[in-house]
Amino acid sequence: MEVRPAGLKHKRSKRRQRVVVALGGNALQQNGESTAEAQKRVAAKVGAAIAQLSERYEVIVAHGNGPQVGNILLHEENAATEAAPAMPLETAVAMSQGQIGYWLAQAIDNAFLKMGRSRRAATVITQVLVAADDPAFTNPTKPIGQFYDQQTAQYLSEQKGWAMREDAGRGYRRVVPSPQPTGIVEAEQIVDLVQSGAIVIAAGGGGIPVIYNSRRKILQGVDAVIDKDLSAELLAELVGAEIFVSVTAVPYAYLNYGKSNQIKLEKITSVEARQYIAEDQFAHGSMLSKIEAATKFAESIPGKTIGIIASPEQLLRSMEQKTGTIIVAEPERT
Repeated sequence: MEVRPAGLKHKRSKRRQRVVVALGGNALQQNGESTAEAQKRVAAKVGAAIAQLSERYEVIVAHGNGPQVGNILLHEENAATEAAPAMPLETAVAMSQGQIGYWLAQAIDNAFLKMGRSRRAATVITQVLVAADDPAFTNPTKPIGQFYDQQTAQYLSEQKGWAMREDAGRGYRRVVPSPQPTGIVEAEQIVDLVQSGAIVIAAGGGGIPVIYNSRRKILQGVDAVIDKDLSAELLAELVGAEIFVSVTAVPYAYLNYGKSNQIKLEKITSVEARQYIAEDQFAHGSMLSKIEAATKFAESIPGKTIGIIASPEQLLRSMEQKTGTIIVAEPERT
């Protein structure tokens, strides 16, 4: 069952263009610094850029949470006792949404104060629907948390039922399902906030994965991790955005990345993007999901929606299609 509010998707009126900006989970960490204060300093820069962007666009910010939720899980596992057991993964995702949302909202609010604006940011703890029968639940592939030696990994597998997998010679890690997002529970509320003039921070870390209990017809969380770019793209469709931009460390997507014949991709069609995907040009777990999300969004309303890959420094110029990888789809012929 999907939550796609009636009349919400593709609802566009005379207003500023609406954009969903998907920030990577590493966007708040520089030089490996993971303290709250270090990440707040980075958030201040990100918040200033978002505040400037909001002068021209209606902005919704989604973000990753990889490093942050990893730290939360590490703390939970190491401090767990019989009296205070570790929180489950879906709750840890919610905790990371509140943590990062607080940093970003405060940074954006402070930027507005310096600009003499009375606008505000609002963080929405967001539940994202997945299908209970998604094949990902029988084939967990997403590594999370800390590394363990083989003996400890076997013990955790037996005691906690975790799926464990060796990770690039660095040890064993827990792997969890990464299902496809099918709906955003709070989509209507997010639109209401945007229309009120707020900058909205939503779908953090891909959203809290939830399913509908088929017997009782109620929502319940599941232990999984949803790809941040795919959830942000779905959100962009549901709220009627015109632009979706995935912010990453590099200014463009590239063919033959890191090789002597590397080619930057500037303005391309969705047909070209899908051809490059088929050629396995983009790294799994990195650029691939960004290209897939941007391409899917460009195709959502051909000729009216665009998907973008850009670096934080080039965010505003990429909106003007002056830099970054711009993905468009040919308008449908009637």
